[in-house]
Amino acid sequence: MESMLNKLKSTVTKVTADVTSAVMGNPVTREFDVGRHIASGGNGLAWKIFNGTKKSTKQEVAVFVFDKKLIDKYQKFEKDQIIDSLKRGVQQLTRLRHPRLLTVQHPLEESRDCLAFCTEPVCASLANVLGSWDNLPSPLPSDIKEYKLYDVETKYGLLQVSEGLSFLHSSVKMVHGNITPENIILNKSGAWKIMGFDFCIQSTNPSEQEPKFPCKEWDPNLPSLCLPNPEYLAPEYILSVSCETASDMYSLGAVTYAVFNKGKPIYEVNKQDIYKSFSRQLDQLSRLSSSTLQNIPEEVREHVKLLLNVAPAVRPDADQMTKIPFFDDVGAMTLQYFDSLFQRDNLQKSQFFKGLPKVLPKLPKRVIIQRILPCLTSEFVNPDMVPFVLPNVLLIAEECTKDEYIKLILPDLGPVFKQQEPIQILLIFLQKMDLLLTKTPPDEIKNSVLPMVYRALEAPSIQIQELCLNIIPTFANLIDYPSMKNSLIPRIKNACLQTSSLAVRVNSLVCLGKILEYLDKWFVLDDILPFLQQIPSKEPAVLMGILGIYKCTFTHKKLGITKEQLAGKVLPHLIPLSIENNLNLNQFNSFICVIRDMLNRLEAEHKTKLEQLHVMQEQQKSLDIANQMSGSEEARSSGTGNQIDKVFNNGTDLLTSGSDSKENEMSSIQRKASLTLEEKQKLAKEQEQAQKLKSQQPLKPQATTVTPPVKQTKDLTDTLIDNMSSLTSRPINQAQVASSTSFSSVPSMGVGMGFSSPIDNTKRNMTNGLNTNMGFQTAGFTMGAGLATQNFFSGPSATGATKMNIVPPANMPNYSPMNAASAISPLTQQNRPPDMSALDNLFGPQKPKVSMKQLAQQKSSQWVNQFVPPPGSPNASNTALGPQMNMIAQPGFGIQGNPFFSPQNFAQPANTMTNSSSASNDLKDLFG
Repeated sequence: MESMLNKLKSTVTKVTADVTSAVMGNPVTREFDVGRHIASGGNGLAWKIFNGTKKSTKQEVAVFVFDKKLIDKYQKFEKDQIIDSLKRGVQQLTRLRHPRLLTVQHPLEESRDCLAFCTEPVCASLANVLGSWDNLPSPLPSDIKEYKLYDVETKYGLLQVSEGLSFLHSSVKMVHGNITPENIILNKSGAWKIMGFDFCIQSTNPSEQEPKFPCKEWDPNLPSLCLPNPEYLAPEYILSVSCETASDMYSLGAVTYAVFNKGKPIYEVNKQDIYKSFSRQLDQLSRLSSSTLQNIPEEVREHVKLLLNVAPAVRPDADQMTKIPFFDDVGAMTLQYFDSLFQRDNLQKSQFFKGLPKVLPKLPKRVIIQRILPCLTSEFVNPDMVPFVLPNVLLIAEECTKDEYIKLILPDLGPVFKQQEPIQILLIFLQKMDLLLTKTPPDEIKNSVLPMVYRALEAPSIQIQELCLNIIPTFANLIDYPSMKNSLIPRIKNACLQTSSLAVRVNSLVCLGKILEYLDKWFVLDDILPFLQQIPSKEPAVLMGILGIYKCTFTHKKLGITKEQLAGKVLPHLIPLSIENNLNLNQFNSFICVIRDMLNRLEAEHKTKLEQLHVMQEQQKSLDIANQMSGSEEARSSGTGNQIDKVFNNGTDLLTSGSDSKENEMSSIQRKASLTLEEKQKLAKEQEQAQKLKSQQPLKPQATTVTPPVKQTKDLTDTLIDNMSSLTSRPINQAQVASSTSFSSVPSMGVGMGFSSPIDNTKRNMTNGLNTNMGFQTAGFTMGAGLATQNFFSGPSATGATKMNIVPPANMPNYSPMNAASAISPLTQQNRPPDMSALDNLFGPQKPKVSMKQLAQQKSSQWVNQFVPPPGSPNASNTALGPQMNMIAQPGFGIQGNPFFSPQNFAQPANTMTNSSSASNDLKDLFG
């Protein structure tokens, strides 16, 4: 990178040094700024050509500089001859004014180091384009190295040279004397201009007589810059020392040959022995064959052969050459017409510009930009011609890149954007609006292009408004959203509301309908749809336009209309419009079809909403019921456990718990009425757990065999009596009740197996049977022993009983499990948890497991036979107990194996024992 910068720096420094050394001190630099070295030209390519600008007007020019260092090798008198020859050529060029001659804008100035003068901007000399790069900067400019002459340029260039020679020969009575590629300059527009009048010969006869041109004999001793180029010189110059206008025509033929042969002249000339060379050349010219001219186009080949004829009289003159068919090319004639455009009136110009769009596609892009575009934009100063010129300029803009458009075309279009007359200008811009919005920078669009569209919408001409409304949808996607929302849409709405033309109103609605897709949904709902209700007209076309906007909005995927808008604003507006008397049957059907679609969607959306709400309400109800059931089961289990505690602690609390349970139920209902966020989260979790339980497969009962109990020799009666004695000594509650004992447990799985018998201190009868009632019986209490609870006195190998009914005295009140579950006294819940050490001693693992059946077998065989039937008896195969009995009968399914008797269930025991001493006596009586 650093090397490249250094190279660039050295190049710039070298160019600056060259310019400084060549032009420094020349009076031309007082008025002009000299720029980059771009080309070379003149006799022997001795003139360096620089870009330049005029300091006062910033007008672009070309500065021709002859550096006197080039002739330092010559003697002084030779230097003077060279300088005089160069001065003579520039001075003669300055005096002549013609479109085909190079225009001098500042005369020749001489300083100690150089000669300099200024001309119109140029590109290069024809010699540079054809490959002669002498006296050019290094590195070679890319525009010269890559320059390619198109056929139309070649044809028109040769035609221009012919026209220039015609001017010199006919009007000026002058022979140029040195028509060569070095003296043909291509200006910035690509036009071929003649310069290098160093050896021109003026006629000595008066203008009314035949012109006579004196000729000097060839002097080989003169410097080369003081002699014309012999390779393009007619033979008569050397051989007969004579010249005439036909001599220039020979030079034109030689130039034509060089153009079509990449700059190679037709004959090489030995300057040391020029006479011999020309004699040989004369013989070759007399026998000129077609193969020599094979690279020249066939339509001009014969004319070139005539131009190269050795006899001057045979050569065509310049005026005749301008009329040959070779130059009757459409492109050449078009370029020629542009060069003479200033001579035409408006009618002729308008006719020419109308046909120009057919010709432009046939011309090369560079020719169009260099030659045609400047001529077109120069006509913008004539307002009457703008409607004819503007379409061609925009057609050229389509073929240009964005940078070329911004640099070459947009600056000239700026003033035209603001012109309001003639009205066709606005129409043309509207038709090409997509081009303008695509290639114009955003700032220019906002400042110049869109204001023109706004003026069209507000124009008094109905035709302009209609055209603008029809064209806007074609480029709406190129307009930025803020401009469309804040500037364009309001003007379209005003045009619709304020116009008296039905066509403008309908076109406004159609325009809005087409650009809906580029708008925001809420802008349409809040701004466009309410605007439709403000339109006062009821003509069928207007009504159909309104319907179209509603339908487009309703059916568009991005937009859509909410059901609130449909029910509240759209349908109340559309339904009255649908019964307007002006509508025909098809229009009415269109209205009804759209209304029906809207109603169907409204029905479907609202029905879906209500169904979802209904499902949510049902889920909430089921959730509440599930919560109530779970709460009641929780209360029931808690209440049952509390009952057991009450039996063992205080019987009076159990008797008075009925009224407290009702109060507890009322307070729980009041609490459920207003749930906190934590409670709702808990309910949601419970619902998820319930769903998981529902998805699980039901448990299948497994058949088990009842193993006979293993008799133990150890007598545990004394140990049990001791434990019960310690239980009677608990100082928990000293309340006394009637001498009756009750046991209760959580209800079993639904089928109860129990025994019922009146109980007193002297006689206890036990019965075994089925009982389907899950609550307390009228005659006593129920003690369930199922999956949820086990008999308190069943051992690991005992069969067990699912329900045990003990009949109390007649004065004992009856209770149900529901009352027991809900009869949790608040006062009892606030009491300190009682000491359960006695129960731990009774049920804990520190004592050996003693089943009720084992004790009964040891102490009372009669009781055992009544309570647990032996295997093979009818009661043992009772199928009413189902799989629950089988599960209870499994080994190890005792108190320790039952989850109901885990320590967690006894963390908050209530009053479950009513009379400890009475229970102890009953047990003593029971076990003897």
